[in-house]
Amino acid sequence: MRSTPRFLQGVFAFDGKGLDAPLPLDSALRYTVPNGLVAQTVYFRGGNSSGELIYVLLLRDGAPMRYFPIGARDAMHVPLRVVEDLAAGTVVELHLAAPAGTGGTVVLDLGLVEV
Repeated sequence: MRSTPRFLQGVFAFDGKGLDAPLPLDSALRYTVPNGLVAQTVYFRGGNSSGELIYVLLLRDGAPMRYFPIGARDAMHVPLRVVEDLAAGTVVELHLAAPAGTGGTVVLDLGLVEV
């Protein structure tokens, strides 16, 4: 079976608006599964430079799919071993939430594979 890796990744500055207010960081953190293909998430990695707990929210067609909390000045790696097919046309994106007034930088890397 032929597959193609895809990545939503980068280093992004953030300014928290509250843990109940996840916001998009950048258009580079949005992916639409191409017509005729299926995609699967493979892993998530994230690092947080701030002194507060933050979280990254993976949205699927605008609805929450996974929450990834990242501790203060910490990093995480989550292998996403459960195979969940994302059908053609599905839109996934990463948003971030942090306590109001918290600023910092986050390093994100979500690996996907198209099959």
